[in-house]
Amino acid sequence: MLTGMARLLVVKATAGADAPERCSQAFTVASTAVASGVDVSFWLTGESTWFALPGRAAEFELPHAAPLPDLLDILLANGRVTACTQCAARRDITPGDVLPGIRIAGAAVFVEEVTAEGAQALVY
Repeated sequence: MLTGMARLLVVKATAGADAPERCSQAFTVASTAVASGVDVSFWLTGESTWFALPGRAAEFELPHAAPLPDLLDILLANGRVTACTQCAARRDITPGDVLPGIRIAGAAVFVEEVTAEGAQALVY
């Protein structure tokens, strides 16, 4: 449980369409936390990096799961969404390619967030 004054939940999605249940869990947990008033930083890494691109979340399908575009919209409106620098580069994704509100940042920023006082991290 998140406690204390500074409540930051850092969620790192490492899976995309290659592991749909794990991917959906990351998006669901992060968007549920945001809806509950928790400060959320959501990281798109590995295959989930593709969801930083327009239209890619709409291509994702998983029975009995909330639509990924809806969850991503919640995160963009109420949290922070970051695509991993190296993951984006490996996929030829540039800052000009990603959805508005998604930043591209690297390990130093991730480490800064997960080591902040009161921060907790989940990796999917």
